[in-house]
Amino acid sequence: MVTPPRLVPLLEQFDFARERLTGRLAGPLMDSGNGVRIGVTPLGDDEYFWEPVPDCWSVRRRAAGPGPRATVLEGRGDWGRDSARSPHPFPPPFTTIAWRLSHVSEMLTLRADHTDGGRSLSRADLPVPGDAAGAVASFSAAADAWRTALLGADDAALDTVGHSVYPYGSDAEDLFVDVVWWVNQEILHHGAEIALLRDLYRARRP
Repeated sequence: MVTPPRLVPLLEQFDFARERLTGRLAGPLMDSGNGVRIGVTPLGDDEYFWEPVPDCWSVRRRAAGPGPRATVLEGRGDWGRDSARSPHPFPPPFTTIAWRLSHVSEMLTLRADHTDGGRSLSRADLPVPGDAAGAVASFSAAADAWRTALLGADDAALDTVGHSVYPYGSDAEDLFVDVVWWVNQEILHHGAEIALLRDLYRARRP
């Protein structure tokens, strides 16, 4: 199938954001933004769970229960991601790299399923990685799944309200082209947050 021309720049933006985030997490090299390749230390477990301020939301062992102001651990398996049923706490808790990476991976996996899959997966179905390497691999698989779903979209799909029925957003009321744009900005802004946390971790004082 030929990719609709108006989807092409959105795909290119997604690929750029995904590549920048993956390089920033896994190394060994990444594009500095001006074409210069710089070395990157792969994300380690201590950094993955680092809490730069008190009472962060993070990924935790299920047996330990939710963190401060959280009421539930999302996901399946021995680990879960801090969350709370609506209304969420205000001001929002600061979140770790583990939390942000889990959130992005979940969003991509579930949106792919609710666009071009069985349309049945929920947050309770997805394992939450309890280590940095597993989280980076999960993000890569999730990004692959979302990109595959995008490649199956034609012009009619882009103009269809409810082409994605992702249950944790407004997708069922939105044109699919708007959903694609929204996912891109999620990757861009959470990727920037994660990159900043990596910089802060590297520059922290003992």
